[in-house]
Amino acid sequence: MRYHKFIILAAAKLRRAGTKPKHKHRLIATQLCSYCSKIVALFVFSQVIGFALLLSTPSLAIAQTHLNSLNQSDTKPVLVIGFVGGCVHSDDMRHSEVQLAQRLQESYGSSVQVRMFENRHIAQAHHSIIGWLNSSDNNSVTDGRGPQPRIILFGHSWGASAVVSLARQLEQDGIAVALTVQVDSVAKVGRDDSVVPANVAEAVNFYQTSGIVHGRSRITAADPSRTAILGNFRFKYDKRPVECRTYPWYDRLLFKGHTAIECDPRVWSQVEMLVRMRLPAAPNPQTEIARLGK
Repeated sequence: MRYHKFIILAAAKLRRAGTKPKHKHRLIATQLCSYCSKIVALFVFSQVIGFALLLSTPSLAIAQTHLNSLNQSDTKPVLVIGFVGGCVHSDDMRHSEVQLAQRLQESYGSSVQVRMFENRHIAQAHHSIIGWLNSSDNNSVTDGRGPQPRIILFGHSWGASAVVSLARQLEQDGIAVALTVQVDSVAKVGRDDSVVPANVAEAVNFYQTSGIVHGRSRITAADPSRTAILGNFRFKYDKRPVECRTYPWYDRLLFKGHTAIECDPRVWSQVEMLVRMRLPAAPNPQTEIARLGK
């Protein structure tokens, strides 16, 4: 520690103080106070700088929403809808969004509904949500009694754009969305994936800017008083994550950055954290804590 130098100097002066006249003692005491002040100042400065650096990272910025999520009732029914990008099949386990859906379903079983769709099947996903809300388990939701449900939407590429389109349809139905997550969002012609509708409580955007295909760098809220934008977080890829080796060769060749963010465990661990914060406790919390800690 760089503070040691000041402490050692102060201690040496104290040892020599016994051999010096009394008027020297006051001088040494003054110097000692000066050294202590410097130590405190350096400590405070280092803490402020360290905290500022942490705040600049997506992980901490996202984690700050945890206190709000803890206040939500665990009795609320939850539905998680995910969209894959490009021409990917909704059950293709090579892709991170499909892997995330599987982990969530395995963790929560029947207590949370997790469903994956291809990005062109927005209407099918919308119909699935309406059917879920009208099911026998959620009758109290549709007639205004009981806890209101939590609906969470996430996706990559065209799938991220589909998230915003679906949220707009749900807004027309008067249905609230707890969270939308866009990962390297790419809008199809005639669609706007930059403005999050007012029925969404929280939204977050992860993106990269390299290559011929890259995601939207900024999302905004149609009504900032009703929607909190948790952040627009950029990721850079000088080197692709090892996990990309399992992806199709043409994706790795033609869409390097776009593929890198999809297979980046840093990104999807944050997506998973965001989703789990808004879910009820897993059936076996100790198992989940051990798994996430690996």
